[in-house]
Amino acid sequence: MTSNPSPTPKDDHLWLEEIDGDAQLDWARQENAKTVQAYAQSPAFKALEAGILEVLDSDDRIPMVRKIGPFFYNFWRDKDHPKGLWRRTTLTEYRKPQPAWETVIDIDALAAADKENWVWHGADCLEPDYKRCLVSLSRGGADADVVREFDLHSKTFVEGGFTLPEAKNHVGWKDIDHLYVATDFGPGSMTSSSYPRIVKEWKRGTPLAAATTVYEGAHEDMSVSAYRDNTPGFERDFVSRQIDFYESETWLRGADGTLTKIDVPDDSNTDICREWMLIEPREDWTVGGATYRSGSLLAAKFDDYMAGQRALTVLFEPDDTTALDSHSWTRHHLILNVMHDVVNQLEVLTPQASGPWKREGLGGAPALSTIAAGGIDEDENDDYFLTVSGFLQPTTLYIGTIGQGEPEVLKDSPGFFDASRFAVSQHFAVSKDGTRVPYFEIAPKDLKADGTNPTLQYAYGGFEISLQPSYSGSIGRAWLEQGGVYVIANIRGGGEYGPRWHQAALQENRLRTCEDFAAVSEDLIARKITSPAHLGAMGGSNGGLLMGNMLTLYPQLYGAIVSEVALLDMQRYTHLSAGASWIAEYGDPDQPEEWAFIRTFSPYENAKADGRYPPALFTTSTRDDRVGPVHARKMHAKMVALGHDSSFYENMEGGHSAATDNKESAFMDALGYAYLWQHIGKPA
Repeated sequence: MTSNPSPTPKDDHLWLEEIDGDAQLDWARQENAKTVQAYAQSPAFKALEAGILEVLDSDDRIPMVRKIGPFFYNFWRDKDHPKGLWRRTTLTEYRKPQPAWETVIDIDALAAADKENWVWHGADCLEPDYKRCLVSLSRGGADADVVREFDLHSKTFVEGGFTLPEAKNHVGWKDIDHLYVATDFGPGSMTSSSYPRIVKEWKRGTPLAAATTVYEGAHEDMSVSAYRDNTPGFERDFVSRQIDFYESETWLRGADGTLTKIDVPDDSNTDICREWMLIEPREDWTVGGATYRSGSLLAAKFDDYMAGQRALTVLFEPDDTTALDSHSWTRHHLILNVMHDVVNQLEVLTPQASGPWKREGLGGAPALSTIAAGGIDEDENDDYFLTVSGFLQPTTLYIGTIGQGEPEVLKDSPGFFDASRFAVSQHFAVSKDGTRVPYFEIAPKDLKADGTNPTLQYAYGGFEISLQPSYSGSIGRAWLEQGGVYVIANIRGGGEYGPRWHQAALQENRLRTCEDFAAVSEDLIARKITSPAHLGAMGGSNGGLLMGNMLTLYPQLYGAIVSEVALLDMQRYTHLSAGASWIAEYGDPDQPEEWAFIRTFSPYENAKADGRYPPALFTTSTRDDRVGPVHARKMHAKMVALGHDSSFYENMEGGHSAATDNKESAFMDALGYAYLWQHIGKPA
């Protein structure tokens, strides 16, 4: 990467880039106070906040579980355990309406004992006996965390066991006495994206400094890592180099440390399970005399493939309206989750001794809902969990065994609002270049198409992430029951139609995300669902960048905009927090030819004094070490300096989620909704 370009002329806000400086934090607190005074003091706000918190803390929520050894584990937060409990139960108990749970780690008690604001980042447990785990804990919700060895049998941290200091760690078991560790080993050991560049093998009882280097990536890479698949009978070691967000290389590591590359396209995803390797190419791929479409799912015997054979079986091939959402193994089967116009269907595939894989349906979602299934223990059995959810349908959890009839209901989530008053519909807008863009609309059944309905339009539009129908008690209470219409826009940049839908909005084509979002807004206005004065827009992270662009490029369409934990200064984003890891998505602003197109979707660059912008709220977190608070700080400061109506709130903790517990989440969510209600609600 070349040197950073000169800052934008007359940029008076570079001083806000010092994240933890006293003056900068004082500035943030002062701006927070203004926002709280204006939007978070009223009885209406308090009611919104309380309603959301009741949903988040509800004891009636489904406690989703993960099988580790003989137990089923769950991480649970509620009003009595704001930081959470890592707990476990048996399947017999879990089937009961009120299971008996055994606490494994009480994060609140641990935080109090350590005098740290710990946030749970999960546990990696060593199979097949699952006696030891590597527990990751974050201070205040940052991506960086500390790692401690934990004994699942005694439910205690291992005295003198493996520990890693705070860093953006990639760590995993090789065996009981060895770890693969990618961490901050000192100067020069991290990539330009702020992730580990070096992975080592670390032996128990030796200092980390004595760990043996396994692989070194380049400074410009995104990250490196290594891991062992400890599936009995299929133990293998792998080393991975993440070149950028979408390209990677993986090697099979031999017992003598030699690395043998897995010869697949760098932009493909691979999944190696037992004897099988699954390959998902992001581009059309010609190999072995055949061409396979982008977004396909291909299967090969792993050992045969490594020996040079290229006999691939096509398990899924996309078309113009269908894409693969996900897949999951059981012991003998593969479950495919397929989207058709953003609505799911499930299929079970079973490898045969010869010939094509056997195919059977596992179920489809109710109209405009989402169904998903995943194997419970791919090493042991063919059991699976299945969930069904919709915008107006609380989640139902089923359990089943492939080949043994219909799954049975295991848990039902309660309804948190009166869904009978509303209806879900799917529509298609036509974008600037003629592309049909789907969107979901949740509205009152007695909706009057008179252009006055307060409407909240949400989207993400990046990184091949799809937005599918799902139940949210918070949105139901804070928006729908208050008289609003809620809209999800499935714009390009996401994965709703596979890699092609994502790739259509990369880099120089980024403005297509904005054109698609604007097309949905214009369709809502044309259908008289709403009007600009009553249309609000909201998005977070990449969706927050989208919101910044809708603010600066399409201000005439909106009455208010909320941008959460967003990228906004696209000239300097690669030099802020983990920004360099997203060059594959947006481009490199240090290259003049790329800055030429990046500047067209840089909200900080494009905000002008003479712009007629709707009111905007920018929210962020001091502890967000992925995007960082700098973008929101600078954007808000510039908007105010230019004389525009801008508000700001920076949670001093919370990481990229902007919250460390349910109470903080309820406040942040309520703030966004209250802001929109104040600006786009119907006149009294």
